[in-house]
Amino acid sequence: MKKEKMPQRCGAFPQLFAWLLVLPLAGCACSAETALQEVFGLSAEAPEFTGWRAVSTEELSFSFSLPVSVKSVQLEPPLEIASITGGSEVRLFLAAPCEGGIKITADMLVEDAFGNTLQVLTPLRARNDRMPALLINEVRTEYSKPKVEFIEFYTLSAGNLGGMRLYLGGTPEDTPFYEFSPIEVADEEYIVLHLRTLDEECQDETGEDLAAIPYTKENEARISARDLWIPGAVKNINKKGAAVYLVDQDDRVLDALIFCDDSSGWWKDEKMAQAAEFLAAADAWTGSEGGMSGPADAASSAGVTATRTLNRRPDYPDSNTASDWYVTVTSGNSPGQGNNENVYQP
Repeated sequence: MKKEKMPQRCGAFPQLFAWLLVLPLAGCACSAETALQEVFGLSAEAPEFTGWRAVSTEELSFSFSLPVSVKSVQLEPPLEIASITGGSEVRLFLAAPCEGGIKITADMLVEDAFGNTLQVLTPLRARNDRMPALLINEVRTEYSKPKVEFIEFYTLSAGNLGGMRLYLGGTPEDTPFYEFSPIEVADEEYIVLHLRTLDEECQDETGEDLAAIPYTKENEARISARDLWIPGAVKNINKKGAAVYLVDQDDRVLDALIFCDDSSGWWKDEKMAQAAEFLAAADAWTGSEGGMSGPADAASSAGVTATRTLNRRPDYPDSNTASDWYVTVTSGNSPGQGNNENVYQP
């Protein structure tokens, strides 16, 4: 009896999928997904945005998990773009330098070699290479209406604050507690960051006029200081402990203070432990033996009240240790002025 021949199907797909099924059996290290990518020129893996960096006042860098090309980009405020280079690091060159430390929003559409696209919308800060040298000078952790918590800074040089970040624990990988806007400051200037706002008329003094907010006993906005305000009326700091530090755009520590009211044991707060480890590695706050500090190495805040604040010792070399700090006497707080040198005695 004559056997009938089975009809052959036209097209490459049966042969293709049969080939793909054989690949693992033949010992091929590549997966079926990889083979499909090679045949069809497609990839299931889309690029991911991994971060940005302000290289200079004329260059911004954006990092991706895969090489990409830029299909479109818009900046707010509108800044003229001179050129763009693609790759795993997209480099965007501006036609003219922008103001150091200004806030920019980038809206970018990128595409990889396989046609996968990614829309990126991210805020960033322009590069600021003029940050002043400065010190954390006085801290009030306790609130007694209308006296609000504050952190006071004292500049050691003129410069621009734009992009400087303030942390109250953790590491620079975390979200900062506060990020400074581009503000020109003079040498030997007091800057008071009020940690809550009770009066809606209290607005940031960002210009040259340090008396823009009239002084009252309630707002403590002295004409000798630049006053900045944290919106809202929640408590952000207390005498139990905090790691207060400032970093620049390269995560270099500009100054630091660690304090707590209980010197026994070890850190109970993970954020405090992380900050202590980071600051020790940066030689910004060290323990008695030069390593990571514990509660016993922190400045003591045990005697702090709303009028007894933590103060840096005036005209004292900055040792990055607790010996730089003391609690001033009752009613010795002095936001926006030189520190009261009388030490509280329990």
